[in-house]
Amino acid sequence: MKSLFLIALIAIAFTARVQERSLSKITTDLKKSTYGSALLHLVELHSMAGGPVQELIDAIEELINDLEEELEELEFNFQQRTNQHNSLVIGYEQDIQDAVIDVNNTQDTLDNLLFPRREQLQVRIEQIQENQEANRKNYDEAVLTREQEHEDFEFQIAELNDATAAVDDALALLSSLTNPSLLQIKRFQNSLKNIEQKIKSRSRMAPMIKALITLASNQNFSDQGIIGQIVGALNEFRNAIVDSINAQTAAEADAQAEHEEYLEQLDAEYAEFQRQINRVNVDLTATNEKIDQLSDFRDQREADRKQYTAELELENNTYAEETDTYTNLKNEFTRELGISEQALSVVESADFSNIQV
Repeated sequence: MKSLFLIALIAIAFTARVQERSLSKITTDLKKSTYGSALLHLVELHSMAGGPVQELIDAIEELINDLEEELEELEFNFQQRTNQHNSLVIGYEQDIQDAVIDVNNTQDTLDNLLFPRREQLQVRIEQIQENQEANRKNYDEAVLTREQEHEDFEFQIAELNDATAAVDDALALLSSLTNPSLLQIKRFQNSLKNIEQKIKSRSRMAPMIKALITLASNQNFSDQGIIGQIVGALNEFRNAIVDSINAQTAAEADAQAEHEEYLEQLDAEYAEFQRQINRVNVDLTATNEKIDQLSDFRDQREADRKQYTAELELENNTYAEETDTYTNLKNEFTRELGISEQALSVVESADFSNIQV
């Protein structure tokens, strides 16, 4: 019986020493932090004032409850912020993806459709303008050629008129040769040579006048029959000249009509070329306007992409800072909660009257 009582005393003493050592360690740990030291100071003051232990226990438990509620609220708010952050990130990333798609699709339309279309229209206009230039060149050449042909016609008609006048002079001179003198005969022969000079470029008439010159050069014009033959030949020659004038005049009129018709055709072609250019220019203007619209849209969407990227980066940085703040606060609350629980264990111990801060 004594042995059992002794063992019990030893156990009680040992337990007390263990509790004392545990309390001392907790007290030492609390002193390591400002918050812990403040709690120990509160406990010491309460002990010195002789206040009820339960009142101190209730105060510390209330403090622990407040810390737990603040920690819970911190967790809740951070989870809400995390949900908001994730939603914003998804939204920004989707906006960025949509902007990239718009930029790529728009650039693809410009590169593969509108830019080639504009180049084709510009080339088409250049081709039509080249056709216009060729048309005007043909027009100018036709006008120049017609002017030269008309000048040739007027020169030929002038020659033929001179030849007609020379024939008329020869006929008048010949009609006066009844008993011609050598001078009169010489004058008539010279008149025939003058006619030859006037129509020397007319190969069809040249043999006739040469024959007359040959005939006249061997005559003294005393034979009226010979004179009659020469007069008949001169009249026939004159008629041939007149026929040639009439034929060339008619040919000139036809050539002028054909020339005017050709110029009208060239003008009509030129006008059609201009209408084609106008139509292509309408298409080109519309294409350029579409290019400008899509280019503005592409640039705006690229600016949107950059803006969304900047906002996403800002959101990530802000969330990272808020995460650091949350982590620090959580650690602080957790630490203070642990200290408060340690302080509660000190207060709930059998004796804390010897606690000193």
